[in-house]
Amino acid sequence: MHARVAEFDNPRLSDPSLVDELKSRASESAPRWRDAMPDAQGHLMLVDRENGRGLGITFFENEDQIREAEPVFDRMGDEIPEETRGRRTDVSIYEVVLHEGGEGAGAARVSRLEGNPDRVDEVTRNSQKNILPRAREMSGWRGFISLVDRKTGRAVLVTLWDGEESMRASEEQADRLRRESAEVGEAEIKGVERYEVAMADRLAEVAATR
Repeated sequence: MHARVAEFDNPRLSDPSLVDELKSRASESAPRWRDAMPDAQGHLMLVDRENGRGLGITFFENEDQIREAEPVFDRMGDEIPEETRGRRTDVSIYEVVLHEGGEGAGAARVSRLEGNPDRVDEVTRNSQKNILPRAREMSGWRGFISLVDRKTGRAVLVTLWDGEESMRASEEQADRLRRESAEVGEAEIKGVERYEVAMADRLAEVAATR
């Protein structure tokens, strides 16, 4: 399983009406874009109103399917003015090494790390054995997505919560687990971001394929 991660800058996200418009457009157009991208297996749309940024994560079985879908993503962008959707600043492809849950999520914490590419599998095993069992016990937990680039050692870790309150309440414990994971992977924590979940489409189906 692989994921296409698109990043956007949009200072207007502080406007509540704009976020509502983006949510509405995404919901209304989802069936049509599913037909246009039959290989896409799920989608997660995240917005950070305070810092004016957004993430779109779309899941596919392999990298070839992502590349074949790029013209469709371009058409999607053409339909929504840049002043509404924001300026796309980056598109990256990652391997999905862990994914569970996601349905009913209202908030997401995104951690970015860079570590030793040779330790990806060791970090994944440690997460399954030692990190996730403790994370699942936290109040409001809704799921987890681990994305890695085996060539560079870059990782994007997404934890999903029922809402902002639960996410904020988990900060201290999440920080300990993040540092523990980084130590195993000889990784540097590059940043931690917090988002509102604007759309979570078929995430349970994606998790079931892992």
